[in-house]
Amino acid sequence: MSTQEFDVVVIGGGPAGYAAALYGASAGLQIALVEKHKLGGTCLNVGCIPAKELLETAAVSRAVSHANVFGVMAEAKGLDWSKTLQRKQGIVDQLVGGLTGLLKGRKVTVFDGTGTLGADNKTITISGGASDGTSIIGASVILAAGSVPREMDGFPIDDKHIVTSDQLLSIPELPKSAVVIGGGAIGCEFASMMSDLGTEVTILEYAPKILPGCDIDAVKVVEKSFAKRNIQIKTGVAVKSQKTENGQVTLTYGDNNETITAETVVMSIGRRPYTETLGLEKTSVSVDDRGFIEVDQYCRTTAENVWAVGDCINTAQLAHVGFAEGMVAITDILGEQANPVDYSKVPWCIYCHPEVSFVGHSEASAKEAGLDVVVSKHRFTGNGRAMIVGETDGLVKVIAEKNADGSAGKIIGVHMVGPWVTEQLGQGYLAVNWEATVEEVAAFIQPHPTMSELFGETVLALTGRSLHG
Repeated sequence: MSTQEFDVVVIGGGPAGYAAALYGASAGLQIALVEKHKLGGTCLNVGCIPAKELLETAAVSRAVSHANVFGVMAEAKGLDWSKTLQRKQGIVDQLVGGLTGLLKGRKVTVFDGTGTLGADNKTITISGGASDGTSIIGASVILAAGSVPREMDGFPIDDKHIVTSDQLLSIPELPKSAVVIGGGAIGCEFASMMSDLGTEVTILEYAPKILPGCDIDAVKVVEKSFAKRNIQIKTGVAVKSQKTENGQVTLTYGDNNETITAETVVMSIGRRPYTETLGLEKTSVSVDDRGFIEVDQYCRTTAENVWAVGDCINTAQLAHVGFAEGMVAITDILGEQANPVDYSKVPWCIYCHPEVSFVGHSEASAKEAGLDVVVSKHRFTGNGRAMIVGETDGLVKVIAEKNADGSAGKIIGVHMVGPWVTEQLGQGYLAVNWEATVEEVAAFIQPHPTMSELFGETVLALTGRSLHG
């Protein structure tokens, strides 16, 4: 049999890989996609989608527990965790099925197995799965191998006592107590979800504060909310060892060798690139000492006609960033002028309760960059829609460059914390990326009553005049 040839072969069917495949196919390219596990990658199967579904279960539980405030006499009779997991898996399966249909509709040829790149930088050999033993050729190749949770030596992963996000999202039952190692976005989401569903939670974070990278004002709101819900936070501490016995895990941490015991330890210390199965040591593709594939601003690797996108390159590990990188690679392959991703201005969303979203500079990072700034903050406590839904914790913070005359100029950062702020960041994202000025944005009319009007109020205040705040 002759070896099948394609315009582009994509190795990896996660967000970056399938976005490249769909975008390339819509441009008329003949595309092959090689996936060793399940289409959708981490995001659809053991990441964004299932995690947010469990967080929505937590939100429903909170709503029921406070229903009497609205005059609705309801009482939760407990949590059927098996039904929660069933609903979660149903959503995952439906989305994976939809993606499968999309790829088929675009005539993308999907191969089942592990793809390994040959020394010629164009031949891909597939092992395992239904396509075992198949070889294909791509005039261009896109590597989108994704990532896996980082682990710690001496912390053996199982399905109950010491888990990563992969196991927690399908854990047979929620523990009565848990320690989350890592207070970043994923760790705070898990802590928030488990606490709302009845687990006693402690976060251990090595950095000086949780949610590194977030503006300090947003972090303070999350910390205060977590404290109200008895989520313990210990920052500036390193976890040293663990001992598992009698169904409990005891951790030793900090300079004074303190200990804490819980039923489950959740490892949430980030993710590492999963590039070891690509066979890159036989190619001219350069990999750094942490396993990331090295690329330029157009996602080109050091090998001719080979690109890399998504979590296997050292950029923000976000599904939507992967989408963008996949489109950049395809645009470059087509010989068109691609717009590189500006990683300093991508949108970030964290789905703990309260939610956090931001784009651009924080107040601290702007000052560290030597920028003279002016800042405006407005809280949800005075927002009518937030009061109606009973979610008034949080604020909107806008950072703008200071003009020579002392007035506020270009908007360079927008930070939000509070109810549904992950759905409200759009205006701020556009403002920062279009390099809009305070005067320009303040002129737009905001719909009332909405939570999103708080962004407009916050910008308006930077003009020196305001309405409600």
